[in-house]
Amino acid sequence: MDHVSGLRCLICGKLYQPDEVAYVCPEHGREGILDVEYDYGLISLRFSPQSLAAQRDHSIWRYRPLLPVAADAVAPPLTVGWTPLYETPRLAAALGLHRLWVKDDGRQPTASFKDRASALAVVKAREAGAAIVATASTGNAAAALAGLCASVQQPTVIFVPESAPPAKVAQLLAYGATVLLVAGSYGDAFDLCMQAAEHYGWYNRNTGFNPYMTEGKKTVSYEICEQLGWQAPDAVFVSVGDGCIIGGVHKGFADLAALGWIDRVPRLYGVQAAGSNFMAEAWQAGLHGLRVLEKPPIAARTVADSISAGLPRDRIKAMAAVVESGGAFITVSDEEILAAIPALARGSGVFAEPAGAASYAGLAKAAAQGLVSPAERIVIINTGNGLKDIKSAMTAVQQAGIHPHPVAPDLADVQRVMKSVNGER
Repeated sequence: MDHVSGLRCLICGKLYQPDEVAYVCPEHGREGILDVEYDYGLISLRFSPQSLAAQRDHSIWRYRPLLPVAADAVAPPLTVGWTPLYETPRLAAALGLHRLWVKDDGRQPTASFKDRASALAVVKAREAGAAIVATASTGNAAAALAGLCASVQQPTVIFVPESAPPAKVAQLLAYGATVLLVAGSYGDAFDLCMQAAEHYGWYNRNTGFNPYMTEGKKTVSYEICEQLGWQAPDAVFVSVGDGCIIGGVHKGFADLAALGWIDRVPRLYGVQAAGSNFMAEAWQAGLHGLRVLEKPPIAARTVADSISAGLPRDRIKAMAAVVESGGAFITVSDEEILAAIPALARGSGVFAEPAGAASYAGLAKAAAQGLVSPAERIVIINTGNGLKDIKSAMTAVQQAGIHPHPVAPDLADVQRVMKSVNGER
């Protein structure tokens, strides 16, 4: 991995070689988040948009020269990445915008954005010779790890809060993971996973601790720019919980700007649920940079379980993503998130779970507040498929007044219903 310059501590700035540290800067414990740095000059000699265009591997591994893995590293067999980017003129028009795209990561193998990070976790775990890989999750990261590990017969242990949606727990069990339902919050599951991984020597996939998870997540930005013909959008909206996704989105755009493949980093807007808005509160209070570490945890509660985090583990990178790009953190209510599910589905055909629909709810609020202009090119990222949380989807459509129409097995009854639907005869 001669293209990797090292891993730099975001607190003290110390640079480590990859073989010197496993996860964090030893001088700062769990808070010593590391960032992978690259030799962009060397990468430029080997990699270009032209050489990439000839690449027939349409997965995150098409960007292997920008990932912290060896050239001959064996990737898991599941196809992760290269999810569709849909232009959605009806959604755009509804918000008074001209150009809007939806990046649908609900199309990943386990139906969420988290597959990007878990693919890296599997490669790095096998590189380390790990017998077991562990993570804590509200559901999606767990399912992603379980699915990717199942594809290579890698044992995994998952710590999930007992409040996780049943559909997500079912995925874990189907993939054969050892599932530990923790009587407590995501924070409790995270802390217990950290203790167990250290005790047993398991490979730790946890976001905001394992520096390589950001590197998997950043691939979404490469895809967005490539799918837009290397023209960076003006603004990108993504939901925020632990902060690792938005940190990865920022890292991906920054990589491309450093290589000269795009001319700017888009403004990044982090969307948080009102019941779990640690980052939004910190941003509004001016706790930028390392000052975000001063803020104590909050009590998180939201229907969008995937972004419920009382203490975001990757808060330094998340804050940098918004501040350095000139974006903002936006808070939306659970009601706005639920309303966004059918609105996004009807306007684009993309069915999102609450955390995924939150990005659209955030854009709607930003448009109303004038944070984006009609002429700008905007992307929202759907981070998870709506089938991940059917209970919330049903609540959303019921609140929108959408319901099925019971009919007798009789054409006359169908005619009766159709007369009441949109005035049809």
